[in-house]
Amino acid sequence: MNRQQRYQVNLFRPKTGHMRDEVIIICAILFGWAVCTFGFQIVLAVSSGTGLGSLLTRLSLFGLPLHFWFTGQFLPLWFIVLCVFFNLYIDRISEFHSRRRDRNYD
Repeated sequence: MNRQQRYQVNLFRPKTGHMRDEVIIICAILFGWAVCTFGFQIVLAVSSGTGLGSLLTRLSLFGLPLHFWFTGQFLPLWFIVLCVFFNLYIDRISEFHSRRRDRNYD
């Protein structure tokens, strides 16, 4: 018997089944995180000289400037929401694939 088994995991070419579904969810969560984290900052930087830029810096939410509130308050909340979604979907995928695997053994 082989004392040490080698596992090959490749994020860019996942195996079918559970691993592929997990990589899809990871990519979707990372995309959602990147859009909110970098998207708003890029919009602020690009629109700094226009009317939209001054509007975004003049608006306030709960007594704080909108860009400060978004970065300091919303992004940590968004991260927590993404973590909850990730855990819920991973649990669903694990249940789905374990039921499928159990049917194969019958």
